[in-house]
Order: sequence, then structure tokens, then C-alpha cells
Amino acid sequence: LVNIPEYRLHVIENGKDTWGMKVVVGTEATHTVIFSGELSMVAFAPYWNIPRSIVSNEIIPGMRRDPNYLAHHDMEVLRGGVVLSEDVIGQLPSLDAASISVRQRPGPNNSLGLVKFLFPNEYSIYLHDTPAKERFIPEMRAFSHGCIRLSEPVRLAEYLFQGDTTWTPEAIQEAMHAGKEQVVMLPHPIPVVIGYFTAWMDAQGRLNFRDDVYGHDARLARELFLEDTLVAK
Repeated sequence: LVNIPEYRLHVIENGKDTWGMKVVVGTEATHTVIFSGELSMVAFAPYWNIPRSIVSNEIIPGMRRDPNYLAHHDMEVLRGGVVLSEDVIGQLPSLDAASISVRQRPGPNNSLGLVKFLFPNEYSIYLHDTPAKERFIPEMRAFSHGCIRLSEPVRLAEYLFQGDTTWTPEAIQEAMHAGKEQVVMLPHPIPVVIGYFTAWMDAQGRLNFRDDVYGHDARLARELFLEDTLVAK
């Protein structure tokens, strides 16, 4: 369970909150969507297949400003699934996010870090590592484009593969640092809930409150207030 306003992931076993970690969620403009799914794949040393919106708004303008932009960010351009050389890119009549795709190569500087956790969904949201560890320091952690960054991704990987003699902690570390993407299916999918709870009781019976980071509660309050006003009239 990821609770967006709490900026935290919870691992629930047999109805009990067993452990958790800090997360970074989407900004208000690129908010993380509320939904549920099933975590079924882990990608070690992943590529970052950059969404078209980011390619259009950030990558292409960056390429126009700096001819070495792709090299500086360890990125490559593809067309029809084929990686284009710098010479070919330079000969393109125009750069259009609809006609090309861009991905960042695996490695320690990859924006997804060294591992990502996939639960296929229409929103292209997943859990992942990050090289930007400083983002976990602030109390308010809404910085991403919508995906969920994990403060302890190795711990989650080891938890998911516990008891699997193939994927020992040593094997996980080796795969993460291999520099080549490897996708592994989980034997049993794990339910994932991306929720939005600004008030709740914890296991110790304490009442918790968090800020309404995306304004969902405020919008609901306005709708309820409007309904009450119409009834009163």
C-alpha cells in the first residue's frame, strides 16, 4: 500500500502493517493516480523509456539547446525500435515526439535507479529506485512525474524474492549492477494499492492527519457543501 499524502509505502501481511519506507510521489501537476493493480515483474538495471510528454516538453528542447544533450544524459533515440546514430539524428528534418522515442540506458545515473517494480496499468505508473537520494530528506516529497520512487528498493527486492534460492541478495546486487536490463516475473503477483488517505488510525490506535497534497479532500468538501446548500434552499 502506498499512501500518497503520507509519502510512505506499507507492506501488509495477514492484515498487519509489518514494515515500510519513505517514497516520493508525483507533483500536484503530474500527480500519482489512485488505483490498484498487481505487482508481477521486477526489472533489474532497467532502461527508462521516457514518456512522450517528457520527450516533447523536456528532452527535445534540451537537444536543441545542447547538441551533446543525449550523451550527457546517457540517452538514445529510437525510430521503429531501432537505435539511431548521432549522424542520423542530425539529418532528421525535425524532431517530433510522435515520430521518435527516447530511452535512458541502464546504469547508476539512470532516473529509475538500478531496479523497478512493475504492475502493468494504463497510467504507466510503477515503483522504482532513484539516484536522487536527497529527495527523501524533506517531509513533503511530491517531486516526481507520477511514478513512485522508493527509499529502500533493495529491501523490497529481497523481500519479494525471499525463499528463492536463485535470487539471493548477492544475485540481486549482481543483476542490479550488470548494466543490462533483466526482467524477472514473480511466481505470485502481489496486490498493490495506491491510495489517498489524509486521516487514519494506525496500529497503535493513534489518529494521523496529513496535508491534502493534491486537493482531493478540498474538492470533495466543496461538492458536499454545494449539495447541502441546495438542500437547504
